[in-house]
Amino acid sequence: MKDLLWLTRKTILSVLRKKVNILILFVLPIAAALVSMAIYGGGSGAPLRVTLVNLDGEHKITQDTISFLQQLNKVQITVTDEETMKKDIAAGNSDTSVVFKQGFAASVQKGAPDHIEMISVKGAEVTAYVKSMLHSYISNVAALGKYAAGDQEVFMSLYEDYSTQRFKLSSVKVEDTAAVKNATYQTIGFLVALMMFSSANLTSFILKEKENRTFFRIMASPISSKTYVLSNVIVNFIMLFVQIIITVFFMKQVLHIDSGIPAIQFVIIMMLFGLTAIGLALLIISFAKGARMAGALQNLIITPSCLIAGCYFPLEIIPESFRQLSGFMPQYWLLETVNKLQNGASLAGLYLNLLTLIGFAAALTLVAIYNFSRNNDTRTFI
Repeated sequence: MKDLLWLTRKTILSVLRKKVNILILFVLPIAAALVSMAIYGGGSGAPLRVTLVNLDGEHKITQDTISFLQQLNKVQITVTDEETMKKDIAAGNSDTSVVFKQGFAASVQKGAPDHIEMISVKGAEVTAYVKSMLHSYISNVAALGKYAAGDQEVFMSLYEDYSTQRFKLSSVKVEDTAAVKNATYQTIGFLVALMMFSSANLTSFILKEKENRTFFRIMASPISSKTYVLSNVIVNFIMLFVQIIITVFFMKQVLHIDSGIPAIQFVIIMMLFGLTAIGLALLIISFAKGARMAGALQNLIITPSCLIAGCYFPLEIIPESFRQLSGFMPQYWLLETVNKLQNGASLAGLYLNLLTLIGFAAALTLVAIYNFSRNNDTRTFI
């Protein structure tokens, strides 16, 4: 036990001695959370800035239409004159403008809406919402004009009844959590890739110490090769745990992202995947003849598998032929577990996913141990 603790401490100090390791282990998880928030966190957006110009006087239909626009959600209305409106549009201080020209109210009352104009330099993607709401409102009023067939008294009676509708509509505001879920999912995807690369880099210390002969000097002491490898696994586990805690803390306390998953459950499933990452790292060095070959194998295995499993991009945009392969990747089962937990599933109900992650970890580790035992170049590891 004393030798194990000494080796663990030595390896941790060796890891933290290099700034690049600190960057990969502790800074990049925070950067991943920030990138995910930048991509998915701006879903609510600023209100649409709409400038209104009324050239039709104090007609009731025109005033009621302006009042209708002012009640729209996510729309900031400013009533101004035509000259100021043009300056605001040109300066980018207004997203779109609605101009009620003289004769607007009269045309609506006749059942043929006209004398209204929308101005925007930002295209249909900005004007579509206001335009559709205006079209719906004005069409309803115009239908009354068509029914009245030019009879002023009939129209005003119908319009008064329409304006003072007796029914009430109750609305309940439901928070849209799609952006938060997407940001959480993508952050976890980036974290998964970082965990796998971090674990592979930490495990490659074994190969590096073989190359600089440190390993053989340690083996000349009473310390066994199994204790040496076990100390590296413990360091791996500690570093991955710290990565996960930093990411959870930063998401919840700094970015105020509620993933919808209890923190303890989140840490448990991430640490289960951490065992898989460690198993894969051991497998890589069992095949590698040196640190350079281990680095090449990392890129050859980790990057494509993360792409196919949906760590870098949502699985939905990946071609169907590759998507069918995602079930063979441990990253997929982790992300699938996270997705189901966010949608209300219980952790106990996802036992198959958890067993699959444990199975991946066990299989990779056993294959690595078997390969170590058969490889003459690494027979002193195990």
